[in-house]
Amino acid sequence: MGFCSGVRLAVKAAEDALERNSFGEKKIFSLGPLIHNETVLKKFEERGLKILDENKIDSLDENCVVLLRAHGVAPNVLKKIKTTGAVIIDSTCPRVATSLRRVEEFSKKDGCVILAGDAGHGEVRALQGSAEQGGGKFVLVQNAEEAKKFANSFESFPCENFVLLSQTTFSPDEFKKIAEALREKIPNLQVLDTICPATQSRQKALRDLAKKSDAIIVVGGKKSANSRRLFELACELCEKSFFVENAHEAARLLEEGGLCGAATVGITAGASTPDFLIEEVERAICRA
Repeated sequence: MGFCSGVRLAVKAAEDALERNSFGEKKIFSLGPLIHNETVLKKFEERGLKILDENKIDSLDENCVVLLRAHGVAPNVLKKIKTTGAVIIDSTCPRVATSLRRVEEFSKKDGCVILAGDAGHGEVRALQGSAEQGGGKFVLVQNAEEAKKFANSFESFPCENFVLLSQTTFSPDEFKKIAEALREKIPNLQVLDTICPATQSRQKALRDLAKKSDAIIVVGGKKSANSRRLFELACELCEKSFFVENAHEAARLLEEGGLCGAATVGITAGASTPDFLIEEVERAICRA
């Protein structure tokens, strides 16, 4: 539980940038929310970290510092930031950075990149941008049904090569279903499992936890893709499953009787959930 290595890297970069700027000489921004956890974002905001929308890059200048979050950034967006003269701190997750390079390289070989991911997610936008930078085609599939629909029409795409990758926080089970659906129709499909091991190990740990728990509490940000997927899996494994963002929500859950009849409560948390939030939720439950 707690921060994965990619999120930890981004948070450390933000803390270091704010510490170096203790006298407020520069304006510090993250390109989009640094992580998907409102509690952490609020703490950073109080220290001076502002969130920069991609549509407002033109407002930057040499007195600004821009943090690239763990999700990565599309090449055309990065190029635009560089023209402003702003200082850039790249805290892209190393695994995401590897996927970005792979996508661009494959796209240059008349390739079609099929990505298993969530529409609108920062990592998805970055990967799409890398595919377009390489001159290739990009297709997003969010589930096995969408994969089947694409597989039935893949011959209409003017590409010789097809590769399937995944958003690093995607569901391993859904990715397997997507890969199977595409393999049935696309004979030369390459499949690269780019799901982060942290995502897979958390889901495996949750399966083990559910076997000995009467109720499961998932601690995470409501906008966090990996936290949401943990909760979806928890609901499949345990009838009494709950998604809370902080100790206040856990306390309210107890007041409303959500854990009545549960002798054993299991706690898990997403990759953007800090340790202190997990501990606060645990203490709230133990006090009940």
